[in-house]
Amino acid sequence: MSVHLRPEEIEARSFAMIEAEVGAHPWSAVEWPVVRRVIHTSADFEYARSMVFSSTAIAAGVAALARGRGIVTDTTMALAGIAKPRLARFGIQGSCFVADPEVAQKASSLGITRSILAMRKGAADPGNGIFVIGNAPTALFELIRLIREEHMRPDLIVGLPVGFVGAAESKAALVELEREFPDLPFITNRGRKGGSNVAAAVVNALLILAEENS
Repeated sequence: MSVHLRPEEIEARSFAMIEAEVGAHPWSAVEWPVVRRVIHTSADFEYARSMVFSSTAIAAGVAALARGRGIVTDTTMALAGIAKPRLARFGIQGSCFVADPEVAQKASSLGITRSILAMRKGAADPGNGIFVIGNAPTALFELIRLIREEHMRPDLIVGLPVGFVGAAESKAALVELEREFPDLPFITNRGRKGGSNVAAAVVNALLILAEENS
C-alpha cells in the first residue's frame, strides 16, 4: 500500500474490498451504503448479517436530516463522530446532554442513569427528532418508554448500544416495538456489538444520502 494515497482513494479501496468480501447480500440500494459504512468504520463483517432497518428508516431519516431536525446522542463520542460540515449544510443542531450538570444532579437525586435523563431532556425539545444511541442500553429503553407511554414520535432512532448488560435486549425490544408502531423509523442490529463510532457511521451514511438527494 502506498502511504501517499489520498483519503478518498483509501476509502474507495476499502469500499471495494468490503464489496468483494461481502459478495451478494440482501440489502437494498439505500440500505447497503449504511451497512457498508458501518463495516468500514468497525472492520467487522458481522454487521453485514446483523443490521436491522425498519421499513421506513432510510426514507424517514434522510427526510429528517434534509429538514434540519436536531440530533441527540447518548455520548459525546457519538456526537464527535458525526461529520460537522454535513450537519452545517443542513443547519442541524447536534446535542449530548449526558454531561449537563442539571441532568447529572437530577439523575443522582432520582437514582437513575444520566443517559435516561439525557434522552428525556432531548425529547422535550420539539426541534429534536433524531436520537442516536451508541453506548447506553438505558437510553434506548427510555426512548421505547417515551414512545409507548408519552406518545413520543421520533423521526429516527439509531439504536446501537454496545455491551453485555442490556445491549442486545434493548435492541431486541426496539425491533419488537415495530409490531405496535409499524411506521416507527429505526436502525439497529442484533446482538451485543455496537458502539458510538458505529452509531455515528450510520448518521454519516444517511447524511451522504441526504446530500445526494438534495
